[in-house]
Amino acid sequence: MKKLRIIMLCLSMLSLMGCNTNTEQAMYNLYVGTYTNGESKGIYKFTFNVNTGALTDKQLAATIENPSYIKFAPDNSILYSVLETDSFENNSGGVTAYELINGKLVQKGGVATVGAHPCHIAVSDDGKNLAVSSYTGGSATIFDLDDSGSLQGNPQIIDHKSLDTVKVSHVHSAEFIKDGLFIADLGLVAVKRYKLANGMYVPHERASIDLPDGAGPRHFTFGQNGKYLYVINELNSSITVFEREGSSYVEKEVHATLSQDFSGESYSADIHLSPDGKFLYGSNRGEQTIVIFKVDKATGSLSLVGRESVRGDWPRNFVIDPSGRFLLVANQKSSNIVVFKRNQEQGALEFLEEMALPNPVCLEFLD
Repeated sequence: MKKLRIIMLCLSMLSLMGCNTNTEQAMYNLYVGTYTNGESKGIYKFTFNVNTGALTDKQLAATIENPSYIKFAPDNSILYSVLETDSFENNSGGVTAYELINGKLVQKGGVATVGAHPCHIAVSDDGKNLAVSSYTGGSATIFDLDDSGSLQGNPQIIDHKSLDTVKVSHVHSAEFIKDGLFIADLGLVAVKRYKLANGMYVPHERASIDLPDGAGPRHFTFGQNGKYLYVINELNSSITVFEREGSSYVEKEVHATLSQDFSGESYSADIHLSPDGKFLYGSNRGEQTIVIFKVDKATGSLSLVGRESVRGDWPRNFVIDPSGRFLLVANQKSSNIVVFKRNQEQGALEFLEEMALPNPVCLEFLD
């Protein structure tokens, strides 16, 4: 009886704790887009343990050419992928959708053509629109999505080549906001703004957020519900902070992403805020680092925390896992994915492990 009472007491305590000492999901699937001009065959899938940071169970999820950027729909039912090439009709690239059925990717419909060398995908929060950015095509292609997530025909094409007769457009990324769209154009050295009107995206009254020549805006992220805009610039390795004032975004400050004593060539790539908005991270291809900034949530200003070696070559995309405790980096040229433990109070990164994979360039969690 005494043993029984002890067992019942233990069960009661567990019940008060929610019947589970670890209520958070322990395992997530990580999908990886790659370049296939080497040994890679397409999109790969891993299992990620958020208790230990371990990557396991590598599988080829889909055979596809150059899936250099992948993105899940908001409800996680569809994975969209670019085909970064110019080999389709009229020197175009492609985008396709995969339905997630019993953990497997099943192609949903055919390949839709977009501008040459598509390199980024954005999906609106309501899951009704998808934007594909095409680097050498100098355009963004906006698709309507039906209730099943399928790409609809007759997409809107936003052509940036016509905006400037001197500079050459290189559309690199796009993000939807509640009633509009922002597009980073590395070649035009600006983030272009569009608003939604009668089902079409048209230039905003403040249509261009300009940066200095030679900056090369590549990717960007918003802080505090759009109050701040953080742009990472590929060519001069910097992060520019903009603050929204009325309907305009005004430059607030600029920070170098490279160490002062670094003398080689380096090109910034990706940028992400931590889930709590306290830290901002950026990748440097050449210096081979992740730069870490602390964010002043009252002002949006950045202060340098430090840099962490990526233990590889050419860190393209990186991602913070759903728990917020880890940061994973795709090193394109050294063909490895590196896992870091993230100090959530100080922002610092601690190397945990690496996984070999040919030419990884994009990491996307199924959350």
